[in-house]
Amino acid sequence: MEYIPNIIFAVILIVGIGFFARNIKKLIRNIKLGQEVDASDNKPQRWKNMAYIALGQSKMVKRPISGFLHVIVYVGFIIINIEVLEIIIDGLFGTHRIGLSILPNTVYGFLIGTFEILAVLVLVAVSVFWIRRNVIKIKRFLSSEMKGWPKSDGNIILYFEVVLMALFLMMNATDTEFQNLGIGNIISQCIAPLFDGVSPEGLSAIERTAWWLHIVGILIFLNYLYFSKHLHILLAFPNVYFGKVEPKGKFNNLEAVTAEVKLMMDPDADPFAAAPEGAEDDVPAKFGASDVMDLSQIQLLNAYTCTECGRCTSECPANLTGKKLSPRKIMMDTRDRLEEVGKNIDANNGEFKDDGKQLLGDYITNEELWACTTCNACVEACPVSINPLSIIMDMRRYLVMEQSAAPMELNTMMTNIENNGAPWPYNQMDRLNWKDE
Repeated sequence: MEYIPNIIFAVILIVGIGFFARNIKKLIRNIKLGQEVDASDNKPQRWKNMAYIALGQSKMVKRPISGFLHVIVYVGFIIINIEVLEIIIDGLFGTHRIGLSILPNTVYGFLIGTFEILAVLVLVAVSVFWIRRNVIKIKRFLSSEMKGWPKSDGNIILYFEVVLMALFLMMNATDTEFQNLGIGNIISQCIAPLFDGVSPEGLSAIERTAWWLHIVGILIFLNYLYFSKHLHILLAFPNVYFGKVEPKGKFNNLEAVTAEVKLMMDPDADPFAAAPEGAEDDVPAKFGASDVMDLSQIQLLNAYTCTECGRCTSECPANLTGKKLSPRKIMMDTRDRLEEVGKNIDANNGEFKDDGKQLLGDYITNEELWACTTCNACVEACPVSINPLSIIMDMRRYLVMEQSAAPMELNTMMTNIENNGAPWPYNQMDRLNWKDE
């Protein structure tokens, strides 16, 4: 009978981690639906970006208030969960605060004291975040794409953090043995008097309840991440590593198109000559992207990493002037469509069954795509190196090269370039006339 709690704990742990692993496997499967891309270049720069941007939160603190609060939550939540290691050992082997048996009392006290201070700071930061979202109502949280589930999701995460931090402090405050030691109970000693009238048996029951709820809550939180925008907690590091390291204004060229242009410009080339062996492989089945499977794996990773913070949209000049474009919505739509495709595959024994839908048109409109000024403001603003512009440009490429669906102004410009060698409606001899207007 004495081992029943340990067995129950082991079962809960295995189920929680197993479900998490299952979802991560599904996540990787979905990302691999995208086109492979070589990101093995500039490794030193990629590691540097990951250290500064993902770990160091360097882009986050460009907005001091929210950035500082986010750093508190980020550092506090991660460091406090180091104690999860002790909880797992205690749960599996029936020990109690195994750290006291392994570490000197001063070291253990320092660690727990640090955890308690961080827990209070997290509670303060989370409270400010909740007020900003629900009372002050910061403008970037009020966009149309942030209604319904996205808004609820942001609040649910805040509630999760409050409950987990409160349980941690309550667990320490009602642990009579720990309080009697007088080490590390910097905050919990102030909470302990609230339970002065409770019997030793009652204190033990409260402590055990808080202990169980804390670890179960962490496992629930871990598995909730897959369904939440807070998946960036796990994906920010690989996303920053694989982020763009070339100059932001540099766009990728299609080799097949480049080769065709070179052929057209070479007066000695034979347009009827047979293509070199293997050249056919360089021609893509589709120019640009109309659905998530046409995007690269890095772009799909971007979609899952999106924090929905709205910094990209708040910096977007098109959005600021009332256009429909919202870079945040582009990423959210991409993730939603990818999830829809993943569920389709799950429902059809691992095969995708055409559902008559695609990202372009059903999720993202032409109007949104053509509103983009390609200024890269959204890319610069993103705290985790997401690139909404790359998706916009790939979908534009599809509209132009596959559907000839460019706006009239752009079609006119391209016709002028083709006929006159310049964007203006003058012949070759008069192409400099624009300077006189």
